[in-house]
Amino acid sequence: MRHRIDHRVFDRHSEHRTAMFRNMVTSLLKAERIETTVEKAKDLRRIAEKMITLGKKGGLANLRRALRTVKEKEVAHKLFGPLAERYRDRPGGYTRIIKIGRRLGDGAKMAIIELVDSAPLAPRKVKEKGEAKKQEKPETQKPEKEKIKKPDKEKAKKTGKADKSKKQEAPKKKAKAGTKRSGQA
Repeated sequence: MRHRIDHRVFDRHSEHRTAMFRNMVTSLLKAERIETTVEKAKDLRRIAEKMITLGKKGGLANLRRALRTVKEKEVAHKLFGPLAERYRDRPGGYTRIIKIGRRLGDGAKMAIIELVDSAPLAPRKVKEKGEAKKQEKPETQKPEKEKIKKPDKEKAKKTGKADKSKKQEAPKKKAKAGTKRSGQA
């Protein structure tokens, strides 16, 4: 049971975790939608909703409290201006978490966290196998490379000159006394 456990640790020190969530809440309030893992989105929701509540209350003291978490002044002024007006009559639940599947690299569960009443999310295209290869790329003119003449192998054999590009083979090492090699008894 998870009694008296306040938050997730994310395998980070407290300073790193705090900085990560400060960056994330600033990005969320600035762009109004970010993509992250489901677990981070759930912890981020707590912080973002507290910031919006501070913005709704207004006042200098609450602005200073918000600036402890939000890293950019422009975002803090957006929080206390347009976002406070947008959520004036809403008693909480300012964010929405939409699960979008798993990440390709490590299979982590991904989600989009966004502010409610923001612009609608465009539907994602699901690519079928081989569809990416079918799309034609626009042709661009590539500068022609100068062709480097390679020495002709047949001419080298006739003239008796060895091809210098090949590495010389090292002589085979003799077997140590007492070791068995295949073919010996």
